Amino acid sequence: MTDRAPIYARILELIEPLNTKKIALTDATIFATDMEMDSLTVMDLVASMEDEWDIVIPLNMLPDLENIGQVADAVTTLVTKKG
Repeated sequence: MTDRAPIYARILELIEPLNTKKIALTDATIFATDMEMDSLTVMDLVASMEDEWDIVIPLNMLPDLENIGQVADAVTTLVTKKG
């Protein structure tokens, strides 16, 4: 089982340059409303995460990933499956 903590920490690092509102980032931070990210910015973030861990985040999974915690869980699961 892959440890979620380092993945979560790295996701926060990847998000920080995109955090134009400079809000506090938590598991519950929602990309669309709290951070006001547009779809292009979200796709840039997805691409960064895919490159970082050499994974593919399925497009049909994206609508369910509304906050940072959900993204961290999904990436951790994908990294664990990749093994």
